[in-house]
Amino acid sequence: MIDLSLNKENLKRNIQKAKENGVIMPTFKQMRDPQGEVPEKIKEKLRGVGLWDINPLNLFRITWKNERTLKGGLYSGPNFIELPSKLTGVDARIICMVGKYFPTGCHKVGASFGCLAPRLVTGQFDAASQKAVWPSTGNYCRGGAFNSKLLACESVAILPEGMSKERFEWLNTIAGEVIATPGTESNVKEIFDKTNEIRATRPDCLIFNQFEEMGNYMWHYNVTGHAIADAFESIKGKDGNFAGVCFTSGSAGTMASGDYLKQKYPYSKIAVGEALQCPTILNNGFGDHRVEGIGDKHIPWVHNIKNTDMAIAIDDNDSMALLRLFNEPAGKEYLIKELGMSAEDVEALAFMGISGVTNMLCCIKFAKYYELTSKDVVATVLTDSVEMYISRLEEMKAEEGEYSSVKAAVAYAGSLSNVRTDNLIELTYAERKRVHNLKYYTWVEQQGRTAEELNDQWYAQDKTFEAVQKQTAQVEALINEFNEETGLLKNL
Repeated sequence: MIDLSLNKENLKRNIQKAKENGVIMPTFKQMRDPQGEVPEKIKEKLRGVGLWDINPLNLFRITWKNERTLKGGLYSGPNFIELPSKLTGVDARIICMVGKYFPTGCHKVGASFGCLAPRLVTGQFDAASQKAVWPSTGNYCRGGAFNSKLLACESVAILPEGMSKERFEWLNTIAGEVIATPGTESNVKEIFDKTNEIRATRPDCLIFNQFEEMGNYMWHYNVTGHAIADAFESIKGKDGNFAGVCFTSGSAGTMASGDYLKQKYPYSKIAVGEALQCPTILNNGFGDHRVEGIGDKHIPWVHNIKNTDMAIAIDDNDSMALLRLFNEPAGKEYLIKELGMSAEDVEALAFMGISGVTNMLCCIKFAKYYELTSKDVVATVLTDSVEMYISRLEEMKAEEGEYSSVKAAVAYAGSLSNVRTDNLIELTYAERKRVHNLKYYTWVEQQGRTAEELNDQWYAQDKTFEAVQKQTAQVEALINEFNEETGLLKNL
């Protein structure tokens, strides 16, 4: 569960700081249904605010339902695209939630808000004197640094030195401090080592570890889960069946949306993806890979393994090849001429970053394994867009040369049209328990959790994951009380 005990002195300072900086906190209800729940006066003010502006009003754009514009937009239906069967090669309908139209261009700004908000409205974090530390394999620390800036808090961003330069360039303009740890997305332990060092030596810092913070789980359960359900309901027609969701693991926060969706659609399934080069879930493996943002070689504390039905490994060579196919002019031309895709559908593929391409491949494998039909809908998320990886495209161009229609045909034939159901496993009870037990080595041996807490996640979910789901109302009440105390909302 999330600790919601109050530190009244810190809370007073947080309320005062919010008053001084014009900070009004959104509720989960407002993030789920901004059109109906966000006050009209806030909507009016948002018309003059850019999506990435350092303006606390942008807290009210932490939603899957923003208009697709970078300046002054309000709200719409859920942001998603449906991939044409001409591209995927399966009859099942694959829908992808689009993360580009969150502030920072990535939905991780929501996960970081979910971690920060409970600490802020309880006073467990003192915004006046403490720095918020955001350990990450990529986008989470960007979202955390952005939210910290909106809330007038000092921040420390931690991410591996091998991440794309776009992340570092932007972070250096937002975060108070940026720390690059050794390695790439697979080197999560090095990130944990740095956070433990900060915890031991810098008492002015508070760690917001997305891999164990249940606020990450709470936000995705309440906001992403509902958004996916809304997207499905908008297209399902008379006979549509929600078959399941497929997400690469990362911090596993997004997996929480699957818990919500299974409750709403009891016959649906949850699949977790990872890079074939580092198959930790599939077969206890390890290694390095290029799917940025899905740090691995461990099982996140917030991942409800007992509710996960399948593990799917994707070769990162396929993800990188398709990233280039979808974004090079010769690749786009191939998709239009040879596959018969519309120009609009091809341009929409730019909504996929590397992990988004990997998520798409997971959905295709999932659909083929379960022999899904045109009545079945599979959902995933596009965490960020290709804009975060322009430097990677440039690197591939330098290494592989100019792109051509021949290279496009090779990429399509080798990485998309021949997707098979290899390197996946349907998780039996015993397999789920095996994966769950892997948490012991990271969280009990290294990060100070207890074996009793680990066992509770398996044997007493009413004390763990289900309890967090029920805490939403308490957190909402605390946010409303916080806003009431600042007086900013009623005085708009």
